[in-house]
This record gives sequence, structure tokens and C-alpha cells, in this order.
Amino acid sequence: MASPGSPCSEYTLRRRVHFYEADSAGIVHFSNFFRYMEEAEHALWRAAGLSIARSESGVGFPRVSAGFEYHRPLRFEDEFDVRIRIVGMSEKSMRYTCALTRGDETIATGSLTIVCVIQTGSEPMKAIPFPPDISARFAVAANASS
Repeated sequence: MASPGSPCSEYTLRRRVHFYEADSAGIVHFSNFFRYMEEAEHALWRAAGLSIARSESGVGFPRVSAGFEYHRPLRFEDEFDVRIRIVGMSEKSMRYTCALTRGDETIATGSLTIVCVIQTGSEPMKAIPFPPDISARFAVAANASS
């Protein structure tokens, strides 16, 4: 996590598997991994002093790409970490990688790309540059390739 006043580039969220997240075999359903990644993303934005839900500004951040590779199962009551890292930023988009780990074990690895958009009235969404108050709060992780 970033020190106060410096841009955020990554965040690690500690989580425990809830009963409702597991299927009848006791394994976390694959779709929950996307929720875990999104929880960590929102925590990263909070750590940067922001909220990803900026409804008053008309600016939004839809997902344009998301994916996961699953390496090991997670089960009810497992405690795990979700580390999200900014690995790329352009004028209008931000790309994250995500790793779910349990101790030294890698459970899953994923990625997510968001785009900054504005929507006015009934017009379609249009990609716009990140507002300066947002882009100034984030940075690409120093070792973004890992």
C-alpha cells in the first residue's frame, strides 16, 4: 500500500470464504473470484482516498476485460489474500493483475481492465481521460510485470 500522499499502485485484502460462496462440493464457485478481485479494487481506490462510484460527476468505470486462471480450490472457511496491482495506465484505461493466495500457495491469477467513461442523458458512453484528481492518486506498480 502507498504511504500517505503518494500514489497507490497495489493493495492486499485479507478475506475468508463464506458458506454461501461455496458450491455443494464445498469449493468456491468460479464466479466469486471476480467478486474478490472487485472487492480488492474498491479497497485500493479507498486507500487512494477515492470511491469508484462517483455518481455525482457522471464519470464511470466499466469493465472491458476480465479473466482468471484457477490453480487450486478454495473451500469454506479458508482464509486467503487478494492482491491487486496496477500494471498499466493510459489516458483513458487502467489495467490490474490480481493474485489470490493462501499462505505460499497461489490459488488463482486474474486480470481486469477498466475504462473511464462519461454518459450524458441518453447518449452512449464515451471514453474520456481520467480526471486529474483520479489519475494523480494512482501509479503503475514498480514491478508491474510480476
